[in-house]
Amino acid sequence: MNTEYKNMAGRLIVALDYPDATQASALVEQLQGIPCYMKVGMQLFYAAGPDFVRDLKAKGYSVFLDLKMHDIPNTVKGGAESITRLGVDMFNVHAAGGTQMMQAAYEGMNNALASDTSLTKPIIIAVTQLTSTSQAVLNEQIGVQGSIEDAVVRYAKLTASAGLDGVVASAQEVPSIGKACGKDFITVTPGIRPAGSHIGDQSRVLTPGEAIQQGSHYIVVGRPITAASNPREAAEQIIKEMMNVE
Repeated sequence: MNTEYKNMAGRLIVALDYPDATQASALVEQLQGIPCYMKVGMQLFYAAGPDFVRDLKAKGYSVFLDLKMHDIPNTVKGGAESITRLGVDMFNVHAAGGTQMMQAAYEGMNNALASDTSLTKPIIIAVTQLTSTSQAVLNEQIGVQGSIEDAVVRYAKLTASAGLDGVVASAQEVPSIGKACGKDFITVTPGIRPAGSHIGDQSRVLTPGEAIQQGSHYIVVGRPITAASNPREAAEQIIKEMMNVE
């Protein structure tokens, strides 16, 4: 396994969007040996619980726990402490919760790290606007005026000021986030669809290669891998496309 492949595979986050551990484990088995991240979201975590995350860690995977915490600061602080104790490598909150809430997440993480020196500091990111959010939904339903890009950049700057590591956003907004928050501010980009894939319920999508060209640090891919007839081949093809970016 060459270094370039290993590094790029480590920037691919596979979304384990399954209703139970049995189905998720079957995919994990098919991808064995590919050093990618695994994303555990609400559906799987609520069904399989912390033990599934521990199992992924025992298999050597990096884990992104995608629970999008958005609550009063004290509750988020406690949640962040518990998540950090679980040993995940990345987790998220909602930037819309505000500065105090995001800072509370950081405090909760630090509390866990202080009480157990064997733990590794996880990356904490904040959700800006979901990639399923269209301009009309943002303005007419959520009630936020202006463009999606404006809203995303505003949330990114708020996240940076709160001391978190980065944000979840569409790859389309990555260049603007980099200008506003610096190139080292981490961007995790869902809504990735290889050329020819069905976009499903996503509104703002790019291909893996386009996302890397835009400067995305990590890309999140679900159905193009999980629904593929050969998930391993699909994942390998995505990594190849990421590596071929000039």
